[in-house]
Amino acid sequence: MVYRGQFDRKLLQFLLQLVFHHIFHTTFSLFAFYMNREEWLTTAVDYLKSIFQSAGYIVPKVKVSCGFPSTGARSKHIGECWPTKSNLEKINYIFISPSLDDPVEVLDTLVHELAHAVDDCEHKHGKEFAEIAKLVGLEGDMKSASAGYDLKVRLKGIAAKLGPYPQSALIKAPVAARSRGIAKAKCNICGYQVTVIKRFIRFGAPICPIHKEVMDQVGDWTIKNN
Repeated sequence: MVYRGQFDRKLLQFLLQLVFHHIFHTTFSLFAFYMNREEWLTTAVDYLKSIFQSAGYIVPKVKVSCGFPSTGARSKHIGECWPTKSNLEKINYIFISPSLDDPVEVLDTLVHELAHAVDDCEHKHGKEFAEIAKLVGLEGDMKSASAGYDLKVRLKGIAAKLGPYPQSALIKAPVAARSRGIAKAKCNICGYQVTVIKRFIRFGAPICPIHKEVMDQVGDWTIKNN
């Protein structure tokens, strides 16, 4: 036999369990939680595939990880895609700089690198890459192309579904003072480096023979008046 007091207590317990269950699932279903950045990035690729499909492209199989580009931790590059010919698995590898932790900025960078993967890094930032980039919503100089307004809105929606980017950004160490005495020039893309004769300093840094871009000045570029 169940008395009224016992019934009321059991009913109260039942109702409390329902409320707790609702609150728990409502709260924790808002975001997906990931153990590390690689899980977050891999899931992000799945979300971004529809953006490329809408533009008529298929995202190939890729592996995404968090790491500095091959140009080094002090490089300005925040993402890098490697071609399928660079590994035995014959898939594209993408690295997102650990200096990023804003979800939308990470997704923006990932879209740029996925555009390279679609092109299998064949044309760098040439017209073939530009065509892909523009169709998916990237704008600006193709070397640093980023999301335009419409794409940025979509990325914000995806970021809301993914939730916070795991772990905080890695703060880059300050660039050490340039060594004095010798003027050098270094390509920040491939690392090609040359020594510049003092009398030619006034002409500025030379152009990298590989990437056809002005190289960075390293060392003592002070012009001394005789």
